[in-house]
Amino acid sequence: MRDVLKKILPTFLIDVYKKAKKKKRALKREELKNSGKAIDSEEIKRILKGQGIERGETIMLHSSLSKIGLVEGGADTVIRSVLEVIGQEGNLAMPSFPGFGFNIDYLRTGPVFDVKNTPSRMGIITETFRKMPGVKRSLHPTEPVCALGPKADLITKDHFGQLTPYSSSSPFGRLIELNAKILLLGVDLDTLSNLHTLEDAVSDFKFPVYLNETITCKVLNEEGKELIMKTKVHDPSWSKKRRCKELEAMFIKDGCLKKTKIGNAELTIIEAGKMHESMLRHYKRKGVTMYTPQGS
Repeated sequence: MRDVLKKILPTFLIDVYKKAKKKKRALKREELKNSGKAIDSEEIKRILKGQGIERGETIMLHSSLSKIGLVEGGADTVIRSVLEVIGQEGNLAMPSFPGFGFNIDYLRTGPVFDVKNTPSRMGIITETFRKMPGVKRSLHPTEPVCALGPKADLITKDHFGQLTPYSSSSPFGRLIELNAKILLLGVDLDTLSNLHTLEDAVSDFKFPVYLNETITCKVLNEEGKELIMKTKVHDPSWSKKRRCKELEAMFIKDGCLKKTKIGNAELTIIEAGKMHESMLRHYKRKGVTMYTPQGS
């Protein structure tokens, strides 16, 4: 339903819908609290370890706290649980996109992206993570990524100045380079940003998914200095044609995706490097993309 609404409703009505859904989920969490059915840190860590998440790994987390159910300690518990599993040698990254809806509509409002202060609109877990000490954030006006760990600088440092947000030098490209594991917790493949790396990896990608227009944006860096950069954004007419969830069976067959549950939420675990190889292979052989999941 949400995917349909995003395609047909203006942003302010989508916000009304989101608030109604949030209220409904809050009532559900209250029911779980009263019934004693809460998820704690030990349960989250047990499941992650059982699914092969190990110390020293790089993790990209896409999430919806409300979908999990009642988590003791909320967003902070989810974050701390992942960090404890991967240890100080590991790296945790999350999307921290500042806009909702189509990026072209967001940028046409003339926002100034402040890397230190502009909130993430990708859920409470991402916003809680963004504010944590030591977290780095990539300097990009529409697709910034936050990261914590010994390779946080590598993940985030080269995003500024990239004409398209999913290049090999972007955080999403670094995830492939590091063979990170991408966790979709309570969300599905429609939120999987790394699917876009195929478009930037193929120089003559067969669909014109980016608008011809190049947008000039103002950003504030860590020191508060105003910088100017140019970026391309996806064409909403093509964004509406995405059928990301139909790629799931292909990724499972190729051995780069598996699923389990944490609380009420489905947890999808994806190996970024293997998924990228799978996308390139199927694109070259049969023209498979998120727009043409059966090939063309």
